Amino acid sequence: MAYPFQMEVSLSLFSYSPGEFFDELFEGPGKPRPGARILVERLDSLNHDQLTLRQQAAELALLNMGITFNVYGDSAGVEKIFPFDIIPRILEKEAWDHVDRGLRQRITALNLFLDDLYHDQKILKDGVIPRFVIESSKGFLASCRGLNPPHGTWCHIAGIDLVRDEKGEFFVLEDNLRCPSGVSYVLENRQVLKRILPTAFQKSKVQPVDDYPARLLDCLTSISPEQSQRPTVVLLTPGVYNAAYFEHAFLAQKMGVELVEGRDLVVLNGEVCMRTTRGLQRVDVIYRRIDDDFLDPNEFRSDSMLGVPGLMEAYRNGTVAIANAPGTGVADDKVVYAFVPQVVKYYLGEEAVLPNVPTYLCWEDSQRQHVLENLDSLVVKAANESGGYGMLIGPHSTSEQREEFRRKIEANPRNYIAQPTVSLSRAPVLVEDHFEGRHVDLRPYILSGKETYILPGGLTRVALTKGSLVVNSSQGGGSKDTWVLSQ
Repeated sequence: MAYPFQMEVSLSLFSYSPGEFFDELFEGPGKPRPGARILVERLDSLNHDQLTLRQQAAELALLNMGITFNVYGDSAGVEKIFPFDIIPRILEKEAWDHVDRGLRQRITALNLFLDDLYHDQKILKDGVIPRFVIESSKGFLASCRGLNPPHGTWCHIAGIDLVRDEKGEFFVLEDNLRCPSGVSYVLENRQVLKRILPTAFQKSKVQPVDDYPARLLDCLTSISPEQSQRPTVVLLTPGVYNAAYFEHAFLAQKMGVELVEGRDLVVLNGEVCMRTTRGLQRVDVIYRRIDDDFLDPNEFRSDSMLGVPGLMEAYRNGTVAIANAPGTGVADDKVVYAFVPQVVKYYLGEEAVLPNVPTYLCWEDSQRQHVLENLDSLVVKAANESGGYGMLIGPHSTSEQREEFRRKIEANPRNYIAQPTVSLSRAPVLVEDHFEGRHVDLRPYILSGKETYILPGGLTRVALTKGSLVVNSSQGGGSKDTWVLSQ
């Protein structure tokens, strides 16, 4: 209840309290982190109306750009505007350098792991990972054994989800190696923030992200089977009703490549060709944004209308490259995720720079028993779900929800993992006439072709609902621009 004698909370960021969580901008009440001081002072110089107008201008700009996503099963409408908070998240150079090292190590090990799984399977023969964990994974495609992607790289575009705990230490929450989305929001958020807060942006010496489409195109052309001429690259989308269709169109336009659906492609004489107004044109590289199951009805789901009949045969024969390579989804499996530190150690002989969040495997009897006895305090995840679906957040769950997950775990223990509830770091957001802390995570993007490139920063997702730990856009989350400082 609001009382008439309550004073309005000051808009000053210096009055913001980070609370007991690690805060991305503040070391303590009224004490910005060194890299955030320029930003905080600039924001503090703006009054309520000025800051509100900037927030509204940012939202209008994103609306005019068409920054939307689709929510499956939402009866209120198909398209949603992705919420955005104008207070950026700041990562100082030392912190980012640590993340960069860890990501390069992890993606290197995961690509070696994928190549091994689809060839000699030494890691299984040596007992590092139980064979049944791989063979029971929905993402493991036995038909991909023996494939040899260019440069031995299976995952060309990855998004690794990171969180920070109460001490500010980074942990890997998930690996996204199939069709990671969200990078378009990174690029558009940056364009908006550079206009809304130009002085703070320039003085903070923020590392650029604008060259990502060019880097992505370079990565894709580097895997082309035809290196003697300018290869033809296309982006394969499921179509306008896909949740990330805006991003598909955005990236295709930025790279200057054709956006195609399965019906636009045909395999002829062992080559993939694109239907154009001038006739058929050979395609050298497909950046696919559809899941493995739908790629080729001759090979996988026979009822798929999204893929291209004969695509896998052309891929095997080396006449077309596909990014990411079919079969990478096994490394997306959240049960396989639990073994990635061992994967890093096995292939590189190193300890993981970025550790996993501690994980319980429900297929193991004693660990499953612990999970079932502590559902009210754990986060339970299905092995192959994403977007915040198939998940139980114990501390915020009802007894009915916990009982439902108990039945699911007991019925199919291989399909579930559990993790302790991490005290995710927070960052201030503008809430009407004051600032409040909200939990955030980070999804950096990694490109792997002939070389490895990591986009400085990535997508900071923010749980806009007070107290929520769910940052996914499909679950009410929003985003912030991520400023990685160059010094």
